[in-house]
Amino acid sequence: SRELWSSGEGDSSKTRKRQEQKPLLIERTKGSEILFGIAPCSLALSQSRRDVFKLFLKESSGPRRLVMSEFVLQAVARGVPVHHVKGRELDALCRGRVHQGVCLEVTPLRFKSLEEAEKPDLGDEENPKQQLIWLVLEQIQDPMNLGALLRSAYFLGVDRVVTSQRNSCPLTPTVSKASSGAVEVLDVYSTDDIQSFLKAKTAEGWEVVGTVTKPEGVENVPVISCLEFRWSKPVIIVIGNEGDGLSLETQLLCHRMLAIPPGRALHPGIESLNVSVATGIFLHSICSQKLRHSD
Repeated sequence: SRELWSSGEGDSSKTRKRQEQKPLLIERTKGSEILFGIAPCSLALSQSRRDVFKLFLKESSGPRRLVMSEFVLQAVARGVPVHHVKGRELDALCRGRVHQGVCLEVTPLRFKSLEEAEKPDLGDEENPKQQLIWLVLEQIQDPMNLGALLRSAYFLGVDRVVTSQRNSCPLTPTVSKASSGAVEVLDVYSTDDIQSFLKAKTAEGWEVVGTVTKPEGVENVPVISCLEFRWSKPVIIVIGNEGDGLSLETQLLCHRMLAIPPGRALHPGIESLNVSVATGIFLHSICSQKLRHSD
């Protein structure tokens, strides 16, 4: 498997043009992908959750020279070959995305199955009020949204993230970049049956909380402001698809639904928040209670 990308340098513009038009062949390991960006690449090297085949660094003498030197040390420590290349060559390698002068050829990250997950300790006589919060994502499809969601989940202290297998974005390099590398350190699990998963957690004593944009669109499930939500037992917060929200089947499994109260009268068409922004607000409201209780 090969990746084609252009290289060109010379004493005249004609020479440069000829060389820019001539593709340079880079041998790629079958099944590999190109990770890009300082945070994702640094964490991928330090965490050793991926196999790493090559490190590509932009030739630099500017302020990022020290950062590049750190990458070289990390790569040498893991026995990873280092290639110093032109910026335009990195552009071609990661197809024009914002690479910040760093790319890694790596194996993809996969979702973990719930069977691989350690069973959480819900607390015993020594700690009966222990709180856990899991984030469940139903059919999040945009890689930028998924990355931002994972970044917020990691920052705010979510204990586990579970996503639906069908119609969901995989853990791509774009997701890693959008998460600022959080996906390189945070385990993400998947299930092919969210409804059965939620039923099982309910039977174990968890509270399942859904999220909604328009409270009037929900039937048979109480809707409250996220500011009013209080919890003392393990809770699952469920986030729905960017366009359609939670499926009706999932809504009916929720004990309560949370909404974010707007700060003004809203014009039609701009009555909702981006899913990753909304999730950050929900998570902060819930996780901040967890922090207070644990003090």
